[in-house]
Amino acid sequence: MCSQTKAAAVMANIQRADIDPSGVFKYIVIRVSSREEGDDSEIDIVRGYGWAEYHGDIYDRVSAELEDGGLLDCECLGGGRIKHNPDAKKIHVYGYSLGFGRANHAETTEKLKEKYPDYEVTWDNEGY
Repeated sequence: MCSQTKAAAVMANIQRADIDPSGVFKYIVIRVSSREEGDDSEIDIVRGYGWAEYHGDIYDRVSAELEDGGLLDCECLGGGRIKHNPDAKKIHVYGYSLGFGRANHAETTEKLKEKYPDYEVTWDNEGY
C-alpha cells in the first residue's frame, strides 16, 4: 500500500506557476518542502505579480499562506522579471532579484510552458 504524507498531498495541489495575466512584473521561485519527519518531498513553484514592489513582498505573502498549516516550509531560490504579453502569446523571463539573486530562468520557463503550452516562452540573463 502506498501512503502519502499530509504535506505531499497538499503539495500535489499547489500550482507550479502562477503569474499575473499581463504586464511586466517581478517573479520568484520558491522551493516548498515537507516539514513532516521522514518526508523529503519538495517542489519548486513560480510566482510573479505586478502588485509587488520588491521580490520579498511576493515571498512574504506566498510563504505565509503556504506555511500556515504547519506542514510546509518555504525557501526562495531567486528571482527576476517577467514580461507577459497575452495578445501575442509571449512570455519573456529575465533579470534578477537584488535580495534573492537570479533564479534559474531555464527552469522557470519550463514551468511556464506547462501552464501556457500555446505560448512562446523565452528567457535570458540580461537586464534587471
